[in-house]
Amino acid sequence: MLEFIGSSWIGQLVAIVIGFAALIYGADWLVDGASGIAKRFGVSNFVIGLTVVAFGTSMPEFIVSFLAAMEGNTEIAITNILGSNSINTLVILGCTALIYPIASQRSCRQFDIPMSMIAGVLVILLVWNGSIPRWGGALLLFFFIWFLIRNIRSASNIPDEIDNNATPILTIRKAVALVLIGLAGLVLGGELVVRGATAMAHQLGVSDAIIGLTIVALGTSLPELATSCIAAAKKNCDLALGNIIGSNIFNVFFILGVSATIHPLPAYNGLILDAILVVVGAALVWLFVVATKKHEIKRWHGAILLAVYAIYLAYRIMTLG
Repeated sequence: MLEFIGSSWIGQLVAIVIGFAALIYGADWLVDGASGIAKRFGVSNFVIGLTVVAFGTSMPEFIVSFLAAMEGNTEIAITNILGSNSINTLVILGCTALIYPIASQRSCRQFDIPMSMIAGVLVILLVWNGSIPRWGGALLLFFFIWFLIRNIRSASNIPDEIDNNATPILTIRKAVALVLIGLAGLVLGGELVVRGATAMAHQLGVSDAIIGLTIVALGTSLPELATSCIAAAKKNCDLALGNIIGSNIFNVFFILGVSATIHPLPAYNGLILDAILVVVGAALVWLFVVATKKHEIKRWHGAILLAVYAIYLAYRIMTLG
């Protein structure tokens, strides 16, 4: 299906352009469809973003990590998740906040963001003795099931704290169709961009380590980036924040849990630092939304998040070199 990428830089460039187009349109349709479902059932946009949208935009990470674990390539299974979570929190939330300040709901400040911090801490504790064992994967899945049940039970009781009058109310059939088409566009777009950019990087002589740290991690996070930026542009910021926090929780508790259950995941050089960055990113987001009067991530907060990731990335590239 993707043979046209080949070794030609023209094919690679075409793949990247088509991929970004699929991501942008897919994100737009997904946001509209998810918001339509939320309004039809009286469910908070935040909860929809935290569950349905978050799971959908985590599909690239799930596919990469699941196949890697099945093939015994355990390092990719972990680096994909930790790298994506860091990009989600520091880069995507940073970029989204620069577009429009991101407001938070009380449940997010009291439960969901702390859960994303706990996820990073659990990874550190589980790999302390050298690997995430199968029982560790089962423990992560237990936390995921608890998180999911809690949010489903509270979904109908959490009103939107932000008025989103700009979002039209759609029929259920049309809203579901938009969500499905949007998810398909996001997965296909992310695949095209990653493959095209990786092939181009190889031709330019960029090392596999740097490609994995940058292109693969960013590529599997492109759906979250596109979805959150589109949501912010529509001033649907509770969906944007719910999408990121939900994706991070899904990534660790569900995807890493499934991967470790399939095959124990041994630690790699630099894993503790990567996991610490995940915790630091979540802690910064929590601090920003708790310390401000409007409980939001402001534009200058977004700049701080981006700066933290830039420093981390520079250090990792230098150490890999």
